[in-house]
This record gives sequence, structure tokens and C-alpha cells, in this order.
Amino acid sequence: MMNLTSSNKVVGLLLTTALLISGCSSTPEDEYADKRDPFEDMNRVVWDFNQDLDEAVIKPAAQAYENVPEPVRSSLYRALENLQEPWSFVNNLLQAKVTDAGVTAGRFVFNSTLGLAGLLDPATEMGLTKREESLGETLAVWGVPNGPYLMLPALGPTVLIDRGTDWVDGNYFPYENIDSSWDIPRYTIKGLEKRLQLRSQEQMLDNALDPYTFVKEAYFQNWRYQVYDGNPPQQNSSGDEFE
Repeated sequence: MMNLTSSNKVVGLLLTTALLISGCSSTPEDEYADKRDPFEDMNRVVWDFNQDLDEAVIKPAAQAYENVPEPVRSSLYRALENLQEPWSFVNNLLQAKVTDAGVTAGRFVFNSTLGLAGLLDPATEMGLTKREESLGETLAVWGVPNGPYLMLPALGPTVLIDRGTDWVDGNYFPYENIDSSWDIPRYTIKGLEKRLQLRSQEQMLDNALDPYTFVKEAYFQNWRYQVYDGNPPQQNSSGDEFE
């Protein structure tokens, strides 16, 4: 009788342990998921695709583009950046940054004239530094939520409010008066230049335990930096600001 009772206790203990383990294992994984990244599984697939695309196409193309003399590359990039000044002027006004709007207008006038359509940057030498703003940043300042984090094919990380306004950002004066065939060289030159600028971060990415998460956190830090013009508020310990 004692052996039977002992056996029952052992079996009961094992069943209880099994139930506890089962209960723990059934805890929803999304309880610990990043709420900013609800499509993480899909985003990671796109991340892998982008990594392969970068190694096969984008990185070699950027390395080839680097053979173009640096002064020529810089002039082309400045000219493209100069075309964004009118839209930055509008967005600065929408954010009630009147002084920054004035600086942006001055930059466009001086760089478009004295700077030979933006190939040169006399405005910066005059103390008129860039005050670039996009529609996505304006909406964020107005309190519109970021929306989900997305990893887009070839374009990389973003949030809906950021990249979702690209069509508007790219169809304002003077772009609306430029033939659409100019879009390909415009985006190609800017993309290759941006890829060259990212080389300094490749070592950190290679050393990251999870490169996907590393890039995501870097994106969110940079996005907040842009929205708050380089002075983001301190986050509280609970991370509510990020959420």
C-alpha cells in the first residue's frame, strides 16, 4: 500500500510539472514581440532579400560609381539636394518654423543662382545650413502615429508615415516640371551616394548579434533625431516614447 501511494504521489507530481511546463510553453510569443514591428516575420524575409541584392548588385554598383571623381559626385548630389529645398520650405512653414523656412528659401535662391543650379553650395558658406524637412516629419510633428515598421525591397527600413509620403515628397515644384525620365538617374545617383556613405557602418553591422534588430534600432533612433531636429526628448525607463 505504501509503494502504491508513493507511486501515485510521483505520478501526480510529474503530471503537475508537465502541466506547468505546458502552460509556460503556451504563453503567446507576441507578448514579447516588438509592437513597433508587427510584420517582423515578413520583414526578415525582405531583409534577407535585400542583403542578397546588395551583395549582388547595389554594393558593386556603388563601388563602380566611386570611380567617378569625388568633386563630380558631390556636385551632382548637391544639385539633387537643392531641388528638395522648396518642399523643405513648405514643410518648415507647416511646422511653424518660420526662421528655418526663411533659411531654406535663401539656400534655394543662392544655390540655384550663385551655385549654378546647386552644383555648388555657397549658401552653406554664408551660414545658411540645411533645414531639410519631409511631409512624414511634418505629420509626425503634428502627432500622427508612425505606423508599423516595414522593411521594403531595395529601399530598406522605414515606418509607414515616413516612406508612405514619398510620392508627395517627390512630386512638388520643381520636380513636377521636370520630365519623368529624370526620375531614374535622380534616384540612382542618390541611392548610390547613400550606399557609399553607409560603408562606415558595415563593420558594426557585421559585428551585431542580430543585424536585423541592429538596423531597426538604428533606424528608429535616426527617425526620432530627424523628427525632433537633433534634440529628441529623453525616453522614460518604460520605453513609452518608442511605443
